[in-house]
Amino acid sequence: MRTRLLPLLIVLMAAVLLALGFPLAVSVAAAEQQRVVIDRIDDTARFAALAQFVSEPIPDNDERRRTLQAELEAYDSVYGIRVGVFFRDDRPLAKAPSDWLLPVEGEGRAAFKEALLGRRSHDPPQVWPWQNGRVVVASPVVRDGDVVAVVVIDSPTGEMRSRTLNGWLLIGLGEALAMLVAVGAAFRLTGWVLLPVGILDAATHDIASGRMRSRVAASGGPPELRRLARSFNEMADNVEDVLEQQRAFVADASHQLRNPLAALLLRIELLALELPEGNEEIASVRTEGKRLGQVLDDLLDLALAEHTEADLQLTDIGALTAERVASWRPLAEEKGVILTLDGAAAVTAWADPIAFSSALDAVIDNALKFTPPDQDVRVTVAAEADRATVVVADRGPGLTEQELERIGDRFWRSNRHQNVKGSGLGLSISRVLLAAGGGSIAYAPHEPHGLRVTVSAPRNTPHSWPGGPPRRPDAQGLTERWGRTLRA
Repeated sequence: MRTRLLPLLIVLMAAVLLALGFPLAVSVAAAEQQRVVIDRIDDTARFAALAQFVSEPIPDNDERRRTLQAELEAYDSVYGIRVGVFFRDDRPLAKAPSDWLLPVEGEGRAAFKEALLGRRSHDPPQVWPWQNGRVVVASPVVRDGDVVAVVVIDSPTGEMRSRTLNGWLLIGLGEALAMLVAVGAAFRLTGWVLLPVGILDAATHDIASGRMRSRVAASGGPPELRRLARSFNEMADNVEDVLEQQRAFVADASHQLRNPLAALLLRIELLALELPEGNEEIASVRTEGKRLGQVLDDLLDLALAEHTEADLQLTDIGALTAERVASWRPLAEEKGVILTLDGAAAVTAWADPIAFSSALDAVIDNALKFTPPDQDVRVTVAAEADRATVVVADRGPGLTEQELERIGDRFWRSNRHQNVKGSGLGLSISRVLLAAGGGSIAYAPHEPHGLRVTVSAPRNTPHSWPGGPPRRPDAQGLTERWGRTLRA
């Protein structure tokens, strides 16, 4: 979320700084030019006062003209600014430098014409640092109410543009510093706001993965997020209580039903002694009773599995798989099924050895049930980048796409296999036990027919898992008993 929120904040802050910086830069340039124009206006007013007496028809006029010329030349020499006093017909009264002529067109001519009307010329257009323009200012020389000449100053703008550019650089530096401060503040702000969101997301992921004891420390962030964290903890407590009540109900119900079921089975056995040997009805009732007992055992196992803690160890999956295949091979030979083991001999992963072996037992047992004689069940061990996998591929009838979506659901069994022994809970318990250790179980078709089951466990250390390894209380007793049940 930070990668989406932070660029948005940075763009908004940059837009605000630019919106403030552009008018400030324009005002700096305008202020610099205005200062130059005011200075030039003062200079033209002074020269106009001198020229007023020079243009009078008096005997010492030549002396005053030489004085005016000396003033203009000194001005040009010191400041490098062209200046001249011109009569209405463009004849120069005095000018410096001597080769400068009044422009025929452009800003100089416009300012001259405006001064002939008896008023100071308008401010020249703005000169920007990238323009090589000039500032032209003109003032009329008035005698007896008439404009007899015009003072024109044509000033270069290099120094003015340099000062403007320096001002802009200071503005840019200030905005860059402000942007750095704003970015740092945005990092802190987004971190402060999103930290509880990240913690909440991790806790939600933990609970979705089955780690029901995960909670959020409501100690940081905005008040709204702290209230959300407290509400989340209350919700998690309620969900955990409901699940615990459900588990306790299933476990208690399964346990309580065992005694009357055992008594019922005993009475059936006593009744069988009084009936002829091989009575089909008694045999059917005895089979259904034993099946009901198995379902109750599996229900209790499933209730315990959902609240078990994985005893994670660095396990040699290859050796563990070889041991389970060897254990099931006598049953496979008895059924005429070829059970083979392929792949890597030594593959390590983080897993609960008892839970992983119990899951392998359930998958291999399921494959042997549905594979006809003279067909093979192939078990393959492989190592991927971050997971170790055991693939059990059989040559049974397989499952349709709709059935593949439901396999592993509690009590679900294909309509085509209702007569096969089982409660429909074995693969569900396997999935729960594997998930407690970060493992998984997946199903896919095995062409041209059959089922391909992949049991996997993570190879990276539990400390690198998001939110840490899954934790559940008391897994060993359940997995040991369930493994013995499968192998019985």
